[in-house]
Amino acid sequence: MVSSVLCRCVASPPPDAAAAASSSASSPASVGEPCGGAICGDPDHRLRLWRLFQTLDVNRDGGLCVNDLAVGLRRLGLHRTEGELRKIVQAGDKDLDGQLDFEEFVHYLQDHEKKLRLVFKSLDKKNDGRIDAQEIMQSLRDLGVKISEQQAEKILKRIRTGHFWGPVTYMDKNGTMTIDWNEWRDYHLLHPVENIPEIILYWKHSTIFDVGENLTVPDEFTVEERQTGMWWRHLVAGGGAGAVSRTCTAPLDRLKVLMQVHASRSNNMGIVGGFTQMIREGGARSLWRGNGINVLKIAPESAIKFMAYEQIKRLVGSDQETLRIHERLVAGSLAGAIAQSSIYPMEVLKTRMALRKTGQYSGMLDCARRILAREGVAAFYKGYVPNMLGIIPYAGIDLAVYETLKNAWLQRYAVNSADPGVFVLLACGTMSSTCGQLASYPLALVRTRMQAQASIEGAPEVTMSSLFKQILRTEGAFGLYRGLAPNFMKVIPAVSISYVVYENLKITLGVQSR
Repeated sequence: MVSSVLCRCVASPPPDAAAAASSSASSPASVGEPCGGAICGDPDHRLRLWRLFQTLDVNRDGGLCVNDLAVGLRRLGLHRTEGELRKIVQAGDKDLDGQLDFEEFVHYLQDHEKKLRLVFKSLDKKNDGRIDAQEIMQSLRDLGVKISEQQAEKILKRIRTGHFWGPVTYMDKNGTMTIDWNEWRDYHLLHPVENIPEIILYWKHSTIFDVGENLTVPDEFTVEERQTGMWWRHLVAGGGAGAVSRTCTAPLDRLKVLMQVHASRSNNMGIVGGFTQMIREGGARSLWRGNGINVLKIAPESAIKFMAYEQIKRLVGSDQETLRIHERLVAGSLAGAIAQSSIYPMEVLKTRMALRKTGQYSGMLDCARRILAREGVAAFYKGYVPNMLGIIPYAGIDLAVYETLKNAWLQRYAVNSADPGVFVLLACGTMSSTCGQLASYPLALVRTRMQAQASIEGAPEVTMSSLFKQILRTEGAFGLYRGLAPNFMKVIPAVSISYVVYENLKITLGVQSR
């Protein structure tokens, strides 16, 4: 094991390592004593690191390549995948020669140990220098991942790493059902990925999927993504994917708006009848009315929501990297409310443009000018209250369902990686978005009718509560779900299209593959 190599000094070091060790060579602790210093724990750590380097340098060429690490670590009882070993080499290879010399190897271990110490401290809730099962459960619960005490003890006792045929590596070496710093360091020192950032990395949700309603809680980004600037590329890729997805499903979205406003018991508008009516009135191009403003509002809304979310996180969470689920919901809902308030006039314009007849407006600006002249500034905020109220059930249920499905998958199937794969991610995103829309749909319908009031001749001014009562009285509870069929019909194609476009835009923008 790595610990035996790090904690015993036998091999001959290179000249610089020997020089570094000579000053303490007379110390009794310099040979064979347990460690307690920086990297391996003893003042002679460079000497011990040189021994580890020699053990891993299988072909004796003074450098560690992926093959050297694979063979050398296997001899030490550690099994790592080729992808993990490549990450180690890439992280430490400063001169880009495809391998690690001794100095690069030392620097990699120093940097990596700093990260491991931070993770260890964040898990050590009791601050007693040990991690137990309860602390692991609490840390994962803070991230929304629920596991049983039995599962936490399995994590402490044994972790299967690398290949399915690899041996079982024990992190809790002394069987105390706790892990101290030395055990944690020895186990993880040559493992490139920590579980918490990996879960954040693989399970992005709201950035990837766009179903037309931008009310979801924003995604988290890892420290690495923030430091390298990858976060804004993710947002740009998500915005581009949303634009393509909304354009492809715009006919269904316009049909939904028409059914929300015009369908009733006396005017039973169906899907086929609705499409026929739109094409007969304005031709095939009329199917995309309102799509321009719907796409245009993606950029400002996403940018405002992300910036607001990052600021609110600092207020509601003690640890910005590990917000609890309820903290994410509060921060996400407030950020959504701020973003929606900022771009809400565009929402009203989108509804009016979708409902317009041929020749009624020459464009978005003409529509805005006429609304302002006839109805005043207040018209741009009609339906604002039900829209704000709809954020909580949509964001809350979407987040809860997604986290539940994510936890279930992680508990049952996450053996070697937190990567769920394309189909699991699509299925979880589709189900959570559908549930969120179903919960908030009555409020969305009332909002749309209030936005459309002045576009319907002779329509009286109504409030949110009076409109709810009127719909229930004249159409029953079913009336609150007019247009639900085309809304659900667009979810699967919208999620699929946005995912495919997102992945391709990531490659174009140079985003590191997940």
